[in-house]
Amino acid sequence: MKKTIYIAGPMAGLPNDNFTAFFSAEKRLENEGWLPINPARFNYVFGSEIGGKILDAVCESERASIPFLDAIYLLKGWQMSKGAKRELAIALQNNLLVIVEE
Repeated sequence: MKKTIYIAGPMAGLPNDNFTAFFSAEKRLENEGWLPINPARFNYVFGSEIGGKILDAVCESERASIPFLDAIYLLKGWQMSKGAKRELAIALQNNLLVIVEE
């Protein structure tokens, strides 16, 4: 069974919400044998058109899955993202493997 990994990183304020970095990491992790959880996938499909409150609720439900995963993957610039910092804190509280993009 593949190990699961959550991709965390900055989105807000970056060109195309940094989707290129998220989807590149997703592909790379899949090629390495991981089953990636990519929060950008939902944002890419629905975008801001669904409204901030719904998107916030979806992000919170994604974060709720972190304790049940095997690892977290931090994209470059994760330090500038409030969401990524919260996701890392959850991962550390649950002793997940932390992998930082070089």
